[in-house]
Amino acid sequence: MTGLASLRRAALEDLTALISVQRAAYARNREILGCEPLPLMVDYADILKSHEVWLAGGEAAPDGALILEARKDDLLIWSIAVAPAAQGRRLGNDLLAAAETRARELGHCLLRLYTGEKLEANIAWYRRHGYAVERVEALSDRNIVHMVKAIA
Repeated sequence: MTGLASLRRAALEDLTALISVQRAAYARNREILGCEPLPLMVDYADILKSHEVWLAGGEAAPDGALILEARKDDLLIWSIAVAPAAQGRRLGNDLLAAAETRARELGHCLLRLYTGEKLEANIAWYRRHGYAVERVEALSDRNIVHMVKAIA
């Protein structure tokens, strides 16, 4: 699964399932960060209206979610979430590849994302996929690392 064809676009009826997969996927990050992960501090009904939300796996209990924000000059990977039970199956890699596919479809040659500075494994994983650190932003309760990747 590397394309959007293997994903389905989320709808408002998927709100509970989306929240569930996001909470489960980000639970470990909460422990590492020592604060609530930014993707869990939003109203997902609003996210479903303002972002592209793609789900992988089952209808009632998806294995993963990809949330994208198309902006003027780039595509922001707002969230990649993989349920703990589905981790280790390369689903995260597939979701990342799907984001690149979507960026190309939208005519973007830049993808951006951000992650917590303390999430060193995430930063290393994104680096292995061609993302580079663009800058570090200090927030009141954490630092976030902004990353970028150029695609053809």
